Amino acid sequence: MIALTPELLLRAYAAGIFPMAEDADDREVFWVDPEQRGVLPLDHFHLPRRLRRTLRHELFDVRCDTAFGEVVRGCAEPRPERPKTWINEEIVRLYGQLFALGYAHSVECWHKGALVGGLYGVALGGAFFGESMFSRVSEASKVALADLVARLKRGGFRLLDTQFVTAHLERFGAIEIPRRQYHRELAAALEVDAYFPTEPLSAGAVLSLLQSSTLTS
Repeated sequence: MIALTPELLLRAYAAGIFPMAEDADDREVFWVDPEQRGVLPLDHFHLPRRLRRTLRHELFDVRCDTAFGEVVRGCAEPRPERPKTWINEEIVRLYGQLFALGYAHSVECWHKGALVGGLYGVALGGAFFGESMFSRVSEASKVALADLVARLKRGGFRLLDTQFVTAHLERFGAIEIPRRQYHRELAAALEVDAYFPTEPLSAGAVLSLLQSSTLTS
């Protein structure tokens, strides 16, 4: 078996494939290239009114890249709807290395000094590959997602890859596109010189960045 390295992982993302494990106890990692790919168009992000109110009330302290490893571990926690996780120790190791190299990022929601939700993913050119999210209190992962979209728009990103579309992501505008179309959009996004902003964003800044393309419900 070929040893997995951060460099190999980045080449895989650039080719349109991503790694997963069967479960946390499985030491093996396999590659996935779905026929239908989940993406969340940045210019068509749907911001529900309830989430808009949550953002305005600033219930969470949103930070970036201050607890990457904790976020990955949080995403790996079993949940009632998903008792098993695809994040094994090899995944934890590899993405920790990508973070150290500046390619992986986390968006974190903190409340009273505790990490209560967040997400992580990989930035490459103008593409951001969302890996997983978690929430320990209501609305935390939703706030993290809205904050992520705002950051990607500020940084000039063109593509937010969600890998698959869930009912949760669908309500924010995620759609499926055919593999061939995804590969075209990915190739175009990789040519873009985007950057991932890590500075704090106020609720007003997030809402302003989302304003031009947001549909509310």
